[in-house]
Amino acid sequence: MATFDIDGELVRKLAGLLDETGLTEIEFAEGEKRIRVTKGGGAPAFFSHAPAGAAPAPAAAAAPTSAPAALGVSSHPGALTSPMVGTAYTSPEPGAAPFVRVGDTVKAGQTVLIIEAMKVMNPIKAPKAGTIAQVLVEDAQPVEFGEVLLIIE
Repeated sequence: MATFDIDGELVRKLAGLLDETGLTEIEFAEGEKRIRVTKGGGAPAFFSHAPAGAAPAPAAAAAPTSAPAALGVSSHPGALTSPMVGTAYTSPEPGAAPFVRVGDTVKAGQTVLIIEAMKVMNPIKAPKAGTIAQVLVEDAQPVEFGEVLLIIE
């Protein structure tokens, strides 16, 4: 495992975010550096590592399909971004039909996804009327704040 200098201020800020948000784990990556801070029963603990040769293979395999798509759609005027960190659900319950599919017409304010955050199901509503051009998340997929979820044209 490669080593690098740990930015103590960054670790303290990440640990503070755990307390502010009530989360138990947060991860930050920049280039080859990755810092994960987790909170156990007592004080927050942190783990820091640079990816080993075999470890990033699954992430590297996923990157070509999601990274280029995310780069092109992030500036799209119809991009609906995640307002929070959580788990996205495309249907109201397991096995049910999805809220929307590509080609569906939606009205402003219509629920298009649900994001579960801190055990609360948050309906994500269409900000405008239009047609669903792309759905960029799968059911039960973790999402980050600001991540593009779908495109409405």
